[in-house]
Amino acid sequence: MSKRNSAETEKAILVGVAVNAPEKAQVEESLEELASLARAAGAVVLDRLFQVRPRLNPKYLVGEGKVEELVRRKGDLGADLVIFDRGLRPVQQRSLEDRLKVKVIDRTQLILDIFAQRARSNEGKLQVELAQLSYRLPRLVGKGKALSQLGAGIGTRGPGETKLEVDRRRITDRIAKIKKDILKIQDRRSRQRQSRRKSPIPIVSLVGYTNAGKSTLFNRLSQERALVSSRLFATLDPVLRRVRYPDGPSFFLSDTVGFIKKLPVELVSAFQATLEEIREADVILHVIDAASPRSESQEESVAAVLEEIGVADIPILRVFNKIDLLPDRSERLALNAASGPRSVSVSARTGEGSADLKAKLRALLFGHLKIFYLRIPKTEAVRAESLAKWTLVLARQDRGDAYELKVMTDPRAILEYMPYLIREEQTW
Repeated sequence: MSKRNSAETEKAILVGVAVNAPEKAQVEESLEELASLARAAGAVVLDRLFQVRPRLNPKYLVGEGKVEELVRRKGDLGADLVIFDRGLRPVQQRSLEDRLKVKVIDRTQLILDIFAQRARSNEGKLQVELAQLSYRLPRLVGKGKALSQLGAGIGTRGPGETKLEVDRRRITDRIAKIKKDILKIQDRRSRQRQSRRKSPIPIVSLVGYTNAGKSTLFNRLSQERALVSSRLFATLDPVLRRVRYPDGPSFFLSDTVGFIKKLPVELVSAFQATLEEIREADVILHVIDAASPRSESQEESVAAVLEEIGVADIPILRVFNKIDLLPDRSERLALNAASGPRSVSVSARTGEGSADLKAKLRALLFGHLKIFYLRIPKTEAVRAESLAKWTLVLARQDRGDAYELKVMTDPRAILEYMPYLIREEQTW
């Protein structure tokens, strides 16, 4: 196979395989998503082939007849790329490339390619490169040197592109070096999180399926102008901003990488430093695309990843986003009516439902706290200064010989300050 200009648009055929009839609908849905992923990577999807077979072919994944059909369709359409929705073992990938005479990749390699295109920060590039190397290392078996034979384009791009064209030993050394660098990043992030944890300001993490509208909601809540894009995986690096309520309480809001079905294990492993941010949250906002016909399965995919990274003890508020795109207003009203205390319906784009979201989020973050008004003499200024370390100081005024403060905290924590109490009130 000759090298291609990676800037050229690649022409792809997609292949899905189900092992039984009940799985067929799931695979067809997954193929639809694979088409979106291929387009996100820069390919044009020419055709889709599908096969139901009781046993996966150990050599080609699909049967011999389907391989022959692929050969014909490739020639008729002028395709130069075949993408399988299932993971391919190295021997299957090599066998298919030998028969088809074009580049063959699987879903994992496609997702890794998109991540490689999206990575901007040094941290993101390192994490993607680690995932790419971990995926490709087993595929060196039997090739000697050889990753360069894949040519250019989808499946070969990324921060590690030139580094991948080396032998197995050097790749192993590179993986070890990247892991050390990522450990340093994890240590730095851990120190930053410890510093934040010493602060009484709570942390809220946005999670959701890719393209569910997390970044739009992030901007709506934080009044920021972070990148908003319909591209899959537009956000790879965590973004943290402070969000304030009009009367003073505030929280840190974190936007994170989007999830997807069959998220490659290499990515989950490589992005541990990023996923740690979710584990440190006081509340998780799970953003769900209410307008997607696949919203239920997407929600389940995100829930599976959250379970995998261990956040069972963190309150989760389900945010059904994009209600402005629902075709039937009665459908929107039904969704609103079904929203319980741990769910809310919104349009991050128009702002509809955002007040309800903020109210429910406030109840989760601050509902167990009370507001206290204190008057502390300046002769005891140290006491006044210490409040900011363990309470939310909403207001502070200098009143000549004393400081008057409005603080929000757990009633049990304020007992020793009762001599300075002016009055107290509920947070609502």
